[in-house]
Amino acid sequence: MHTVVERELELKLVLSPERSIPVPARLTYRTDDPYAVHITFHIGSDTPVHWTFARELLVEGVFRPCGHGDVRIWPTKVEGRSVVLMALSSPDGDALLEAPAVQVSAWLERTLRAVPPGSETERLGIDDGLAELLAATTGRGRADELWLRDPWPCDESRPEEGV
Repeated sequence: MHTVVERELELKLVLSPERSIPVPARLTYRTDDPYAVHITFHIGSDTPVHWTFARELLVEGVFRPCGHGDVRIWPTKVEGRSVVLMALSSPDGDALLEAPAVQVSAWLERTLRAVPPGSETERLGIDDGLAELLAATTGRGRADELWLRDPWPCDESRPEEGV
């Protein structure tokens, strides 16, 4: 069973130091995708804008500047309020978003309780999937023999010309 941790909140799209506009957003974390956080921005168009990046990046960005390239996150204060700034870059453009640090931190806390740091790999089910895959091949007799036989003899097995 997978758990989903969501939070609706209002971010601010920073247009200039003096001007910003509200942007409704949804933070989503799924235990079946334990390394990622998903943010959906509802910008008034037919389709919302989706971003996915490492949960670890957001966790670190709440405390100190981090990231490079497409996603950069850092904490700061705006008019006495603690906020988290997210600079997002894509071929379609760049955006600087301001999120309330208290709400982001509370949501992150819930994700960290759902899947503690360091336990993400266990949630991927790789061991179970591998065991299932290997179990499906046992007892196949002839199929196993064919699988284990080298279908392409290496160059060393061909007789050399002129010897």
